[in-house]
Amino acid sequence: MSLLQLQRVDYSIGGPLLLDHVDLSIEANERVCIVGRNGAGKSTLMKLIAGELSPDDGEIRFQSGVVAARMPQEVPQDTHGNVFDVVAQGLGDLGEILANYHHALDAGDMDKLGALQTQIEARGGWDLDRRVNQIVEQLELPGNSDFSALSGGMKRRVLLGQALARKPDILLLDEPTNHLDIDAIAWLEGFLKAFAGSLIFITHDRSFLRSLATRIVEIDRGQVTSWPGDYDNYLRRREERLHAEAMENARFDKLLAQEEVWIRQGIKARRTRNEGRVRALKAMRNERSQRRELGGNVRMDVAQAQAGGRKVIEATHVSQGYAGRILLDDVSTTIMRGDRVGIIGPNGAGKSTLLKILLGELKPQHGEVNLGTNLQIAYFDQHRSQLDESMTVAENVGMGTDFVEINGARKHIIGYLQDFLFTPERARAPITRLSGGERNRLLLAKLFAQPSNLLVMDEPTNDLDVETLELLEELLGDYTGTLLLVSHDRDFLDNAVTSTLVLEGNGKLGEYVGGYSDWLRQRRTATAQAQQDSAAGKPATNAAAPASAAVAPKKRLSFKDQRELEQLPARIEQLESEIAQRGEAMNDPSFFQQPAAKITEANAKLAELQRQLDAAYARWSELDA
Repeated sequence: MSLLQLQRVDYSIGGPLLLDHVDLSIEANERVCIVGRNGAGKSTLMKLIAGELSPDDGEIRFQSGVVAARMPQEVPQDTHGNVFDVVAQGLGDLGEILANYHHALDAGDMDKLGALQTQIEARGGWDLDRRVNQIVEQLELPGNSDFSALSGGMKRRVLLGQALARKPDILLLDEPTNHLDIDAIAWLEGFLKAFAGSLIFITHDRSFLRSLATRIVEIDRGQVTSWPGDYDNYLRRREERLHAEAMENARFDKLLAQEEVWIRQGIKARRTRNEGRVRALKAMRNERSQRRELGGNVRMDVAQAQAGGRKVIEATHVSQGYAGRILLDDVSTTIMRGDRVGIIGPNGAGKSTLLKILLGELKPQHGEVNLGTNLQIAYFDQHRSQLDESMTVAENVGMGTDFVEINGARKHIIGYLQDFLFTPERARAPITRLSGGERNRLLLAKLFAQPSNLLVMDEPTNDLDVETLELLEELLGDYTGTLLLVSHDRDFLDNAVTSTLVLEGNGKLGEYVGGYSDWLRQRRTATAQAQQDSAAGKPATNAAAPASAAVAPKKRLSFKDQRELEQLPARIEQLESEIAQRGEAMNDPSFFQQPAAKITEANAKLAELQRQLDAAYARWSELDA
């Protein structure tokens, strides 16, 4: 039996239904990722499952005894106390009693201790006290530290502990990687893979998604669709579905236009009019009026300034420390025009300090930084401090003018903002009404309206949906100026930069060719080489330096392999079709009313088909190469 079932659930916040007749089941030990555009209803669906919202219609059923707990997207403003207190809040009022008991214990207040101990024993609370302590230890949390003094990443880890305190069968995570550095994301991936319950999560981090998800649930124009298998399979199947939908809509619209011509014919035609055909036309008109079109994509373009000097930034023997801690120790680097440089390092390592030094905003304690000529800098600040809360969306971008000029083309501010998916009404609204994703889109619109030849982006990916991320990647790829990018999104780094500066600790700054995956590979190679040299008694070598690999000549396929390559596309299409049919059948609530053995057999068959599909794609790539 399913842990959770949503049956014909509706939810609206005005206008078309945000969620329309949703049917969804969650099984034991699943890891389900909810995907969809910003504003599609992902967080709303999660809040409905958590019981924080009630559906307008339909039912949400849990199997007897099943517990769901949600970690929120943002840290609640009223969260206070030490780490133990915040984790214990997941237990409700009993958690508060346990927190007060520990405070009384630390203060040596024997009178208060006795009363609290009696309450805890009466409610069987000692097991829960042990659970909280185990969670604090398991998540490596500083139990007695003040919550407000923690970093953003550590606060999110504490909120994860708060959700785990309820011992949930279904754990709900809304953008869990926001504000986490790469090491923390890798730790979270490992922890969630070992989690004993089912997981429902929302993320924009495609690498995190690929690593964890065993099923994709998409929200699109109010409809919820389940896609078994991994994220790449979902992307392929979604493109096929959207293509089929576009073809069907075009066929329908053509037929409707023909019927509209017929109904408007002269008096003679009206005398012999087929009343059944008239009724069918009315039904078609109604169906067309109810159609919800696919949401538009952001259309982004950067106002580019005249090219500056060939050498953009030159830092020589730079050293910088803070409170007795060395951030940079005798660091030198040169950034040339057209370079796209990613900056990687854990939270607190000094990425923002390095950026300020490179841009000349902070004078280093030792060494010097020389900036190139004719630099025009556009800066994306992760804290969005460039946005004025007292202004409207349009005023934040126009800054007193009604037009912006992008590469010689003059655009009205309202039309320009529509390219970033702001309706005219939204463009005239105060920015206090905007969501996190909308604020990031607004900052991108403001940034790209400024002519620049040096683009500096500090964590631009937070709260953006995947489609906007991919468009931003394309835009950065076409940008002719120089890019400095700080990000913890591994896929985004791989797709946007051509080299990386890595804060490696102890003041060291490593320079690597390529993106995050290239750096990771070079680091592993360097570590392995260092271990071999150490074992052989050789001096250490710079194994991380990129080597030019000889390109192997392309082999000619045998007749057998050529035949296999020709047959593989049909085999792939057949497997994808069968997977889609089985997935559709499994989305039907009646599927889970079968005997458990039948359900297990169906899941096993689907997994085997997915394995065959992955193998077919791998073989096709191998032969095609």
